[in-house]
Amino acid sequence: MSNSVFPTLVGLEWGIEWEPEFFNRMQKAVSGKEYRANLGASPVYRLKLSYEFLKGGTQTDLRTLMGFFLERKGSFDSFLYLHPDDNAVTNQLIGVANGSKIQFQLVRSFGSAFVEPVCNVITVTNVKVNGVTKTSGVDYTVSATGMVIFASAPVSGNVTWTGTYYYRARFMQDNMSFSKFMKDLFSAKKVEMNASLGTKI
Repeated sequence: MSNSVFPTLVGLEWGIEWEPEFFNRMQKAVSGKEYRANLGASPVYRLKLSYEFLKGGTQTDLRTLMGFFLERKGSFDSFLYLHPDDNAVTNQLIGVANGSKIQFQLVRSFGSAFVEPVCNVITVTNVKVNGVTKTSGVDYTVSATGMVIFASAPVSGNVTWTGTYYYRARFMQDNMSFSKFMKDLFSAKKVEMNASLGTKI
């Protein structure tokens, strides 16, 4: 599992495909009734990127992307990906203090009710209890997997966080196609990955 960060390159076409996928099992009885089982609380996200141009020759874009793919050995190794549309929260609720609980998992919500753990933290700008900012390293610490651990249990009030995070991702295929269309210019039309806000993918 690598903590290398997927490179940011200027040739990315506008927009990416972003497809959440859950894993459910369904069985239908003779009566027609369906029985369904959910195999995971959080989805895997399929991301599809397309690079219109990558500078070759003495430039580095082509070598950066191909080199990153080669270092991962295709789908073998995972990496960190900064999703352009889902990488930060502001005053995100992570729990309610009750005077005994000292650990709160960082999360991010999507829509009105779906909440998902955030494990690949970039920065924690602040943690607040009942609107009051707490001091990092004194009042609390944050683990490598996004667990906020208070030195003493906060008594009452909402516990929130503000910060940024990565997805953990891996390439979907073991091959990647690069096409040369002009001198020192290449394209990579199909860069696909599976990604998760968790620690594994």
